[in-house]
Amino acid sequence: MSLTMKIFIGMIAGVVVGVIFNMLDIAFVNETIVAGFFGMIGTMFVNALKMLVVPLVIFSLLCGVMGIGDIRVLGRVGGKSFALYMMTTAIAIGVAITIALFVGPGQGFTMEGVDASGIEAKEAPTVWQVFANIVPSNPIAAFTNGEMLQIIFYVIIVGIAALMLGDRSKPFAEACEYMNELMMKIVGIVMAFAPYGVFALIAKTFTEQGIELFIPVIAYVATLTSALFLHLFVTLMLILKLFSGLNPFTFMKKIRSAQLFAFSTASSNATIPVTLRAVTERMGANNSVASFTVPFGATINMDGTAIMQGVATVFLANVYGIELGLAGYLTVIAMAVLASIGTAGVPGVGLVMLTMVLTQVGLPIEGIALILGVDRLMDMIRTAVNITGDAVVSMVVAKTEGQFSQAVYDDPNAGLADDDLSVDPVAEEHLKEATRPKGSMHPSPAE
Repeated sequence: MSLTMKIFIGMIAGVVVGVIFNMLDIAFVNETIVAGFFGMIGTMFVNALKMLVVPLVIFSLLCGVMGIGDIRVLGRVGGKSFALYMMTTAIAIGVAITIALFVGPGQGFTMEGVDASGIEAKEAPTVWQVFANIVPSNPIAAFTNGEMLQIIFYVIIVGIAALMLGDRSKPFAEACEYMNELMMKIVGIVMAFAPYGVFALIAKTFTEQGIELFIPVIAYVATLTSALFLHLFVTLMLILKLFSGLNPFTFMKKIRSAQLFAFSTASSNATIPVTLRAVTERMGANNSVASFTVPFGATINMDGTAIMQGVATVFLANVYGIELGLAGYLTVIAMAVLASIGTAGVPGVGLVMLTMVLTQVGLPIEGIALILGVDRLMDMIRTAVNITGDAVVSMVVAKTEGQFSQAVYDDPNAGLADDDLSVDPVAEEHLKEATRPKGSMHPSPAE
C-alpha cells in the first residue's frame, strides 16, 4: 500500500473517530484521549515537519543557486515565480468575490448571541515595509523564528557569493549536496509516521469542532468551499496546461500526498518538505528551481487564504448591510495580494490577514466571530489549495527553464520507492541523473 493511501485512510479514520467522539461528548475521552494523547501525537508530528523546514530550505536552496550557476538565470526564475504567484492570488480573490456576490451569503443573517470579544484588528503593512522586511538584520534570528522570506534572501546571497568564488566553492557545494540528501532522507523517515500523525490531527479537530458549528454559516461555508474547489480544479489546472503543457491529471495524482499533509497540518510552511519532495522526485522538477519556488511560494502564495478573504468580506458586508462598491472590492483584492507577501504560512494566519482587509474597507472586525468556529476546517482546505498553487508555479517555471524531466513526470512510480524507506539504487541514480541541474558548477558526490 502506498504512503498516500495510508495517509488517506488515516484521514478518513480520523474524521469518523472525531465525529463519533464529538457526538458522545464524554469528558474523560475529550480530556485524556483527544486533548491528551491525540494532541501529543499531532503536535509531535507537526513539530517533526517544522524541524525539517529551515535546514532543508537552506541546503536545498544553496544547491539550487549553485546548480543554476548563472545569476541572470536565478533572477529570471525569481521574476517568473513572483509574477505567477501574484497573478494566481489576484485571480483567486477576484473569482471568489464574483462567486460570493452571485450567491449572496450572509443576507438575512442576525448577529444575536455572537461573542466578538478578544478580536483585535491588525494594522496593514505598507508596501515599503513589506519589501524592507525581506532583508534580515540578524540572519540567526531569522533562522530561529522561521522567517522564510528573510531566510530565502540570505541563503540566495550566500549562494551567489559562493558562485563568485568559483572553484574554491566546490568543497562547500559538495557538502551542501550531501546535507541536502541527508535532509531528504530524514523527510522520508518522518513521512513513515505520517498516517498516525494525520489520524491524530484530524480526529482531534473533528472532536473539538463537530458538525453543528457549520449550520448557522452554511451559506458561507458552501460558497467558500465552492470557490476553493473551482480554483483548485479549474483555474490552477488551466494555468498548468496553458503555461507548461503538462497533463493536469498526472499532476493531481502526484500532488495528493502533499495535499493531504497540508490539509491535516493547515500549515504551508510545515508542508514544504513534502511539497518539495513531490515536485522533484514525483514530478521531475530540478532541485535548482524547486528549492527556490516551493519555499518562496509557501511564504507569499496565499491563493486559498485570498479566496477566504474575498468570500468573508462579501459575507460580512451582507450581514451588516454595507455596500462596498467596485472601489471597495478592488481594495480587498489589492490588500489580499499585498498582505500575502509578508505573512507566514502558519495555521490561522488567514484571520489575521482578514482583520487588515476589513479595517481597510470599513467593515466591523467583530464580524470575524461569525466565522471563527468553522475557520479551522476551512483553513485546512485552503492550505491544500495554497500548496497546490506552489507546485503548479514550480512546475511551470521548471518546464519553461528547461530544468525538468518529462520521463519522471510521466512515470507513475517515480519517487514512490521512498514511501517504504527502501530505495532501488538503480532507480535512485536514474532519478538523480534526470533531475540534476543542467550546467551545474560541480559534480554530485555519486560522480
